[in-house]
Amino acid sequence: MTLLIVDDEARIRDLIRKYAAFEGYNVEEASNGMEAIEKCRQKNYDLIIMDVMMPELDGFSACREIRRKSQVPVIMLSARGEEYDRIHGFELGIDDYVVKPFSPRELMMRVSAVLKRTAANVPAASDGERVTIGDMVVDFAARQVTIKGEKLSLSPKEYDLLFYMVRNRGIALTREKLISDVWGYDFFGDDRTLDTHIKLLRKSLGEYADKITTLRGVGYRFEKD
Repeated sequence: MTLLIVDDEARIRDLIRKYAAFEGYNVEEASNGMEAIEKCRQKNYDLIIMDVMMPELDGFSACREIRRKSQVPVIMLSARGEEYDRIHGFELGIDDYVVKPFSPRELMMRVSAVLKRTAANVPAASDGERVTIGDMVVDFAARQVTIKGEKLSLSPKEYDLLFYMVRNRGIALTREKLISDVWGYDFFGDDRTLDTHIKLLRKSLGEYADKITTLRGVGYRFEKD
């Protein structure tokens, strides 16, 4: 597997490269967002580790451009750990967010976890299955959600989370159950990732946001009609 490491600091790239090589990954590097975009146009990578603050083009902008044509897993690195930055990253469809300074060993564990759950994904529904909830249509086969005929633009993980909750609507889903079934049993992170994606999903659902009920101390439930 080949990783693309994108960071304007050579020492950071070198540190990650050494640990990644030790884990058996092939590694290529880019020093800014523009270079990363160009490399992604020329080659497909298995995962990208990208810094946020870089000259010429920041990581968020580079990720937005890469997402136009690719769903390659992205782990974002940043010295800023505020909720706003995490949410912005997940809105762009990143798979994980790591705050600097970080442990290289932990980063490699996150890389492994993201690659495993990307490969496994969430089990697909049977072909042709769709669920209609008022003016919202959830089409599992087409991997598409529309409200009043308008297609929603969701990140890959938002689709996974919504599809799972709709399949299990009316059932109280614990936080542990959601994380293990949607992110995978080997998810390496904290449950704030779940909360962030629920917040993003509610925002995307608009008038149907209240279909997702918070169960204090338990988790969430997608309400039936």
